[in-house]
Amino acid sequence: MKRQLKPGALVAPVPAVMVSCGSMEKPNIITIAWCGILNTSPAKTYISVRPERYSYDLIKSSGEFVINLVPRELARVADYCGMVTGRKIDKFKKCSLTPIKSPELNVPMIEECPISLECKVSDIIKLGTHDMFIADIVGVNVDERLFEGDKICINRAHLCAYAHGEYYELAKRIGKFGFSVKRR
Repeated sequence: MKRQLKPGALVAPVPAVMVSCGSMEKPNIITIAWCGILNTSPAKTYISVRPERYSYDLIKSSGEFVINLVPRELARVADYCGMVTGRKIDKFKKCSLTPIKSPELNVPMIEECPISLECKVSDIIKLGTHDMFIADIVGVNVDERLFEGDKICINRAHLCAYAHGEYYELAKRIGKFGFSVKRR
């Protein structure tokens, strides 16, 4: 038997990401769980941000942001960056994070995050509590330590997920694409 609840956002888990925005001179970070992939070719993603958030205007005015995937070691930092406003605090300094130049954009990536997706806004959709920034992924930057030859060993990143108000580390692989139809 299932208990029926009021309508709500209970798709879980979702990625817990730190989105860097602003400029190299005045960088900012916002933690977001409303994030995902929309399309393969062209590569498109989205983030949903409340219009009252400080990062909202930074992203809207520059049309750029970087999605930085969060390793377990930065779960507390990610939570902090989602709780405190960048209007008053330099989150990079406070959290001992390193802003580094993005190859394709004018906004910084976070050095300590193992994977960073450079994004250019293509559309903004007003949805209610949040506006969705749809973006083209114009660059993907992956820490060399995650590679085995040309293969990305995502498990080495120890990425965080967010589910119903809590953070989790992604754990053991249980299969791979197509394993249900592959002959043994």
